[in-house]
Parts: sequence; structure tokens; C-alpha cells
Amino acid sequence: MKRPWLALVLAAGEGTRFRSGKTKVLHSLLGRSMLGLVLGTVRSLKPGRILVVVGRQREEVEAEAGRYGAECIHQSERRGTGHAVRTARKTLAPFADHDILVLPADLPLLQAGTLRALLAAHRRSGNAATFLSAEADPPDGFGRIVRSASGIRIVEERDADAKTKAIREVNTGVCVFQGEALLQALSCLRGRNSAGELYLTDTAAILSARGSRLSVFRAPRSEDIIQVNTRMDMSRALDVLRARKIAELGASGVTVIGPTSTWIDLDAAVGPDTIIYPGVVIEGPTEIGPGCRIEPGAHIVRSRLGAGAIVRTATVIEGAVLEDGVSVGPFARLRPKTILRTGAHVGNFVEMKNTDFGPGSKAGHLSYLGDSEIGEAVNIGAGTITCNYDGVRKNRTVIETGAFIGSGTELVAPVKIGRGAYVAAGSTITKDVSPESLAVARGRQVEKEGWVRRKRGKPKPSAGSGA
Repeated sequence: MKRPWLALVLAAGEGTRFRSGKTKVLHSLLGRSMLGLVLGTVRSLKPGRILVVVGRQREEVEAEAGRYGAECIHQSERRGTGHAVRTARKTLAPFADHDILVLPADLPLLQAGTLRALLAAHRRSGNAATFLSAEADPPDGFGRIVRSASGIRIVEERDADAKTKAIREVNTGVCVFQGEALLQALSCLRGRNSAGELYLTDTAAILSARGSRLSVFRAPRSEDIIQVNTRMDMSRALDVLRARKIAELGASGVTVIGPTSTWIDLDAAVGPDTIIYPGVVIEGPTEIGPGCRIEPGAHIVRSRLGAGAIVRTATVIEGAVLEDGVSVGPFARLRPKTILRTGAHVGNFVEMKNTDFGPGSKAGHLSYLGDSEIGEAVNIGAGTITCNYDGVRKNRTVIETGAFIGSGTELVAPVKIGRGAYVAAGSTITKDVSPESLAVARGRQVEKEGWVRRKRGKPKPSAGSGA
């Protein structure tokens, strides 16, 4: 019969080498926090409970842990990994008959398959403890696995001699204990090392000395154990996560051209037969339908794109919805609460904000539409501006189905353009326009002959002078 198990995640570290005002485990990798990545992986294995030891920026870390159903234990004084686990001893005491998976929160690349295999190996062997190791080249920064006739020891790098440092099999910080063995070993930890800390890894020597059965399980992929201690470590981890995401999309029928220059967050979903060009950034829980084309330099954030949408070069889309068959860009910007309805077209240098742009409507170039409701089959001429802000409040512009807005028009909101109405180019519209009417609101053109010569004081050319 399988022993029940729980997970204990260590997230109280100071992260001093990361050099940040925000605690290290809350930093984001492809849209998820480091802690969230670890907790998500653990939760997928369905442990009985998930416990998190927290320290720095306690409230923020607890809030993030709570999103994954984890319970938190505060470590007020931080004296090493052994001390962190000992802080949780009272909570762990009722679970002596469980297996306890202990892992750090700064291993964001750990995969569920690796942890599942570790737990299975631990149970098969009946070990008191099973440590997850990996082959590292170079092994710098990790404790080394030292095997001898007397058992297994884990020597931290700062306490290792030259011979031990040459060992490339390293401790990942992930281990599984039988609950009773862990609780007994915690009582025997002593800070007899150069740092004066309590090392959880010392439990290996303690349990070996008692004759308990121990073993080491080697991770099948060394990339799983990239520990994020510095900004460069995070960059390495990001490269691996990005490659995994793009491989996952490729397997589902998405073409990513130039994957090394493309950034797609983990929570983004992309439909088959979509083509993503180099330099594209897709952030947050974005949904992109099948058969879309996302051209170079596009930046899409927390948005939804329907089937067959085209996003042209250097377009920015944030918090917007594009229905089926929409095209937008190049060099367009869609701000939050913008909806482009089926078959709409938005061209270059058009900006929209909080605008519902109707089916089949067109805004070809050089326009701003803010706080607007645009009906079906409306044509927006170049240089159209909705003057939506009066210095106090934002006002709405309504343009009904089939209207035609000439180039260079200013629509001073609140204003309504009726169904099928025309607005002449260069107009400044301050009043509602009736359906099927023509509105012209511009000054009369006046031409003053000879004005330039008089201005400059030049005489009028005489007849036959050839001037």
C-alpha cells in the first residue's frame, strides 16, 4: 500500500545574489512566478497537502502560495535549509506516517515526471530518504554527492576540499523522506560548518550513521535543476522554458519562425495553423485562434484573437478582442477594452481605446478612436480623431452602421453620427448628424490674390517682363 505524502516547499531564502527589492521567488518567468512554477508542478501530482516555508516579504509570498492551495509556515529567523524544515516540525509531526517531499522554490524547471519518478523510486526501495541528484558541468554552486563504503554524504561547496569539488554529481536540494525518519534527523542537526547554518543535507550522514537505508535518484535531464540564484541563472531558465513552450506549440500545429527571438508566455494558447514570425512577444493569458498570422515585432498582451486574424508588423495589442477574419496594422495600437468585430480592418498608425469597432468596418490609417461605438461597414477616413476627453470626463462617440467619415475629421464627443450619414473631409463635428445626411463643418475657403507679394513688399511684375 502506498504511503500518503505531502510536499514542503522552501521559499524563505533572502536571495541576496539576485539583488532585488522583490523577493526572488516572486520574480516572473514567462508569466508565472518562480514559486508558482514549482507549486504548479507539485500540485499536478496531487499531494495530500502543500506546505510553504516563507520569510522575506511574507504577505506577498503567502498570497502567491494561496493561489495554489498551499498553507504557509513563517520562518522568522533564517539559518539554513535544515532550520527552515525544523521550523515546520510542529506542523509535520502528525504526518510521521507520510512521505514528505522537500524542495526549494528556486528550481522553476522541475518537471512533474521527474518528481513522480523520484517518489516511485523512494517507495520501491523502502528508503528512509531519497535525494535527487543531477550531473552538472560545471557543478559550481551545488553540494556534491559523496559515496563511500560507510554510506552517502552531501558536502556543501563552501565546505568541500578540492577532491570533493571535482565531483560532478550534485545535490539538487530535492529529497523525499519517510516522515518519522525526517523528524528524528531534524533533532540531530548541528551547525558545524563554515556558515554556522543547519543544513538539511546533513540528514544524509545522520541517517546513514543510524543504518537507515538511503539512495540517490539521478534526474534524467540536467536542465531540470537550473537553480536560480542570479539574474544570469534566470536568463538560462527562461531560455529552457521558452524552448519548451515553443516545442509544445509546434507539436499542436503552430509554426514559430525564429524561436530564439520569440517570447510566448506559458499561459498563452495558440490554435493550429497559426504562423508566428520572429520578434513576436505574446504575454499573459492570451488566446490566439487557428489560422492566424502574427508578423514580426508584434506585441500582444492579455488579448483574444479569433480564427484567421492577421496582426501585421510592429502592432501593439493589449487587453483587446479581435474576432474572426480581422486584420490590424502595421504600426497600430489597440488599447484595453477595444473590440474589432468580424472582418474589420485597422491599418497603419491607428490607435483605439475602449472602442467597439463594427463588422466589416475600416480605419485605414492615421486615426484615433477612443471611447467609441462604431457600427457595421463604417469607413473612417485618414486623420479622423474622436475628441473624447473634455478635461474632466471621457465622452462617447457613436457612429452608426454604414456611415462615412471623411479624412481629417474631428468628432467632438459626446456626439452621434446617424446610420448611413456622410461627414465631409476636414469637418469638426460638435452636434449629432441625422441618418443619411451630409454634414459639413468647416470654414469657407477664402483666396486673397497678391497677398504674398504685398506681405513681402515686392512690386507686381510688369507685362512682358518674363517674370
